Amino acid sequence: MAVPLDPEMFTGCPPVAAPIRIGDKWTAKIIRCLESGPRRFTELEKPLRGITPKVLTASLRAMERDGLLTRTAFDEIPPRVEYELTDLGRSLLEPMNAGCEWSRRHLAELMRARETWHASAP
Repeated sequence: MAVPLDPEMFTGCPPVAAPIRIGDKWTAKIIRCLESGPRRFTELEKPLRGITPKVLTASLRAMERDGLLTRTAFDEIPPRVEYELTDLGRSLLEPMNAGCEWSRRHLAELMRARETWHASAP
């Protein structure tokens, strides 16, 4: 029997959108690309193989909206725009690093569990 969810569990957490975008496909990768300092749009496209310009633009805008990065446009010819992590964006590096460390420590165990499950699944 399923246990009903207590609505009080979600107090302070918006029901429609997660408070951070770290779970989407590109946010964590963009954060990693900006970890060492500001980058231009084209400098982000290269390591993010497979991302379209439209999706990169949308991801950068959403991250800027959420306060994870800043966009600086320089008054130059040709125009130059750089993206840089804010302190808020940088604060995600620690939990991301913890997740990577957990993966390094437990990946073999996780893969064995999956193999066992698949072997016994109907």
